[in-house]
Amino acid sequence: MAPRLAPAVWRLPLRNATASSSPAAAALILQTQFHTSAPQNVKQGWSTLPPRAKPNRFNQVTSGLPAPTAGPAAALARKAQSTPVRAGVLAIKKGMTAFMGLTGTRIPCTVLQLDRVQTVLNKTRKDHGYWAVQVGFGERDPKNIGAPMLGYYEAKGIAPKEQLAEFRVRDEKGLLPVGVQLMPDWFYIGQRVDVRSNSRGMGFAGGMKRHGFSGQEASHGNSRNHRTIGTTGGSQGSGGRVHPGKKMPGRMGNQRVTVQNLPILMIDNELGIVVVKGAVAGPKGCVVKIQDACKKPPPPEEFIEKTMRALRERFPDAEEHLQQARERHLELKKARREKRIEEMLTAGWEPTKEQAEMMERAIAEDGHESLGEEQASL
Repeated sequence: MAPRLAPAVWRLPLRNATASSSPAAAALILQTQFHTSAPQNVKQGWSTLPPRAKPNRFNQVTSGLPAPTAGPAAALARKAQSTPVRAGVLAIKKGMTAFMGLTGTRIPCTVLQLDRVQTVLNKTRKDHGYWAVQVGFGERDPKNIGAPMLGYYEAKGIAPKEQLAEFRVRDEKGLLPVGVQLMPDWFYIGQRVDVRSNSRGMGFAGGMKRHGFSGQEASHGNSRNHRTIGTTGGSQGSGGRVHPGKKMPGRMGNQRVTVQNLPILMIDNELGIVVVKGAVAGPKGCVVKIQDACKKPPPPEEFIEKTMRALRERFPDAEEHLQQARERHLELKKARREKRIEEMLTAGWEPTKEQAEMMERAIAEDGHESLGEEQASL
């Protein structure tokens, strides 16, 4: 039940009403004083909540006070310095090797290979609450993808990707055109990067392997309890229970691991590889995320402008291609609703210049002449 009004709340209007000569005038003064309309109750009249229950009562900008520091804008401002300026890439861990330094020092390194890394989507502060770039990696058989995702890729004119990942950026300057491909020269030799991946899954492991416990005594009354963890809690001080977070046997590995500030030793656009110094978590063949180090200064402005210029030169028609893909997607969507897909396939399909070049390249690489004859007959 809401708290009752204090007596002082009633005294002020009634004190002013004593000067009037009729009860109607007193009711009018009471209604004007509190800006209420009859009937006056908790739902339709005055608010009986205490001041602490009104979060919008204080700290208003209109009162001349500074803006509150809690909110999405303040959160983005706090994370600005630790958010990279540019998006990252996805790569496959091919394995480890070693380089030899000028003095004969052996330098262990990890080889990461990029495979058709393309930008798929830009997330903006207005639509999503933050800035980010969604990147796709590799290719996937369309037969293994559901219809919603096929439409998602169709609207962007991009082949289905094996895996998608999101890279947060500091502001709108870090957004990229949709459909462009990121090459290893997105980074430079000597740059520090953060590499994130899932560690090797080792299944169910005991306390000695999982947490490094030393085990129990090998003799002196110990009977077949040499690798057990021992007691998990006291009977009095701990309340006769096992505290949360106790190190015990369980599933080991398969957790997200970030290795920070790894220097890049080599980049090669022809092979599509980035070689970083040191070890990266995960088995061979796992997918890793590479992005500018968040604890180091961002790349120089000259290098960022150079990479953006190279992207525009390699993909000058990215915006036009995206617009054509969207229009084509709407046409196909309408045709699917009207069930005219079979008619369109029967009438034939004329590929665009880019699609024809891709088909010819695929035919040349695979050597399928029959595929070319079928496409020519359509």
